[in-house]
Amino acid sequence: MAQSLLHIPEWRFIDESISARCRSALESFAADDTLCHLVGQQLSVPAVRTWVHEETVVLGIQDHRLPHVDEAIEMLEARGYRVIVRNSGGLAVVLDGGILNISIVLSEREGAIDIPAGYETMLEFVRLLFPEAGERIEAYEIVGSYCPGSYDLSIGGQKFAGISQRRLRSGIAVQVYLCVEGSGAARAEIIRDVYDIGLQGKATKFSYPSIRPEVMASLEELLGMPLTVGDVMIRVQTLLDKLADRVTFGGFQADEMDLYTFYLNRVVERNQKMLV
Repeated sequence: MAQSLLHIPEWRFIDESISARCRSALESFAADDTLCHLVGQQLSVPAVRTWVHEETVVLGIQDHRLPHVDEAIEMLEARGYRVIVRNSGGLAVVLDGGILNISIVLSEREGAIDIPAGYETMLEFVRLLFPEAGERIEAYEIVGSYCPGSYDLSIGGQKFAGISQRRLRSGIAVQVYLCVEGSGAARAEIIRDVYDIGLQGKATKFSYPSIRPEVMASLEELLGMPLTVGDVMIRVQTLLDKLADRVTFGGFQADEMDLYTFYLNRVVERNQKMLV
């Protein structure tokens, strides 16, 4: 099933691994919503979008409900991080120049694509990106990681990626968070501090993760080789060329920008309400 979803006549490729770095991550959530709409309504062929944002912590809905969330946010801002609340499920993650996010956007109108099929598609994509790891890349929840889930991707029990999905207007955006460069444990320490400061020992109805930095690592660390976001971008383009007969490049066209503006305004307004 995953192979059949990846091998298609044409992929649309939007690379924002450089251009989005200094912009708000809210713009990326709006871009994925826009692509969900366009692809879901068959106004665009299926798309792959890559994006990187500098020092940002993306909180989940439950993180926003931490008893001392304001103090946690102050701590993050004092360390130079922007803070936003995501418009989909999941818990807090760190974004920085060593994290590559990849979104695969498909249309449900092409056939029934259930939630497991969406996850398996991204798992197969990541395995194809890193053939030197191949089947060593496993998908199961890594206890002690931040934003834990059943499709945490790991090698030897150390998590380097997490997969999420967003569905809108018959479109499906499957998003993977790839920790490529640097220290996975150092990033985990930041999120551990978020929960330490945000909870301050108070009991809550929601069970927040107890972060163990040692269970998280970057691909650079796990593969034991120099690896940069730029290196992975070359792999992405090479893989897309193999998967499709044709790859079209470029961002939103003029006739798509009104839709993007609509979704951006919606995401920004929602984020402002969450952070009041």
